[in-house]
Amino acid sequence: MTARALDHLRILDLTRVLAGPWCTQLLADLGADVIKIERPGAGDDTRHWGPPYPKDAAGNDTNEAAYYLAANRGKRSVTVDIASAQGQALLRKMAAQSDVLIENYKVGQLAKYGLDYAALAAENPRLIYCSITGFGQTGPYKDRAGYDFIIQGMGGLMSITGERDGAPGAGPQKVGVAVADLMTGMYATVAILAAVTQREKTGRGQYIDMALLDTQVAMLANMNLNYLTGGRAPGRAGNAHANIVPYQVFAAADGHVIVAVGNDGQFVKFCEVAGCPELAADPRFARNADRVRHREVLIPLLEPIVRSQPVAFWAERLEAAGVPCGPINSIAQAFADPQVVARGLRFDLPHPTAGSVPQVANPINLSDSPPAHNRAPPTLGQHTGEVLRELAGLTDADIVALRAQGTI
Repeated sequence: MTARALDHLRILDLTRVLAGPWCTQLLADLGADVIKIERPGAGDDTRHWGPPYPKDAAGNDTNEAAYYLAANRGKRSVTVDIASAQGQALLRKMAAQSDVLIENYKVGQLAKYGLDYAALAAENPRLIYCSITGFGQTGPYKDRAGYDFIIQGMGGLMSITGERDGAPGAGPQKVGVAVADLMTGMYATVAILAAVTQREKTGRGQYIDMALLDTQVAMLANMNLNYLTGGRAPGRAGNAHANIVPYQVFAAADGHVIVAVGNDGQFVKFCEVAGCPELAADPRFARNADRVRHREVLIPLLEPIVRSQPVAFWAERLEAAGVPCGPINSIAQAFADPQVVARGLRFDLPHPTAGSVPQVANPINLSDSPPAHNRAPPTLGQHTGEVLRELAGLTDADIVALRAQGTI
């Protein structure tokens, strides 16, 4: 079997829902041994965020919702009562033998259990400890609970998402997935790998403070600089681009198509395909800066032209001319797309109760140490005995006694 990039790391995962589990699933795909700590009898909240649930052989719902299955592949599940003294002792033993601990408890909550960074780093100075919260460990909002939807609103994303004022359906919109959670998970992964690299130089771990709001503000990228440079906060532009024209959705004869003209040369080619070369020669539209300034004149001229032909016409003709263009697919259509099929993004993993569960492949492609997907999202406590024997030195009798007490 090909060695994986992170197979030298052990991750103690005290996270739930999405931001933290997304980070740890990525680390697991890359080879890390991720041990997911869950509440006995309940587990990660998302186990129950259904339907849909996969079915067992008899056609009954299993216990892991699709939401949970999306973010927990490749991990080992261990149930521990973190509020009990014995549970805390077990976690300290595991942390002493781990490279990274990731948690998303409220600020300061783990300190009362002796599971904060200061306490664990005293026993394991090489430990990298990553906290993920809504607002971070400092600032006036640090004690607030953080939810993706709220963060999308507070961080500015919803103010630039949705139809422009005055258009049908105008108003702020959230993104269709929990993008603040997902991006925080991605940034946390980068931070952890940076800390691992630093530890190779210094021999010491460090503390990482990740906040959903920080991430949401940072990820607005060019929109941030449009405001900071120009002094005017961008508004909603619907499916149009703030800085490039035409770069938006158009209604075609049988659906909708995205036309993404990225430069002046592409605009000339677009106009040739569309049968309106005079627009490319018009000084109001010849350069992108002029097209942006005259957007309200140009787009109404283009709309009836695009509407006169079906989506396939535009997708084929514009692509052949070197003008980026594509349909708006449903998720079902996306998974049926020949390119998505060819890249192997959809696959199945064996599962102890459902037989198999569908998964979506990690999009990272490494030539020498590619991600591997060889363990389905675990059932609750599936690996408790295995991990506690391995990392805490427990015997079978110890495990039986702890189960009887409700500690695991």
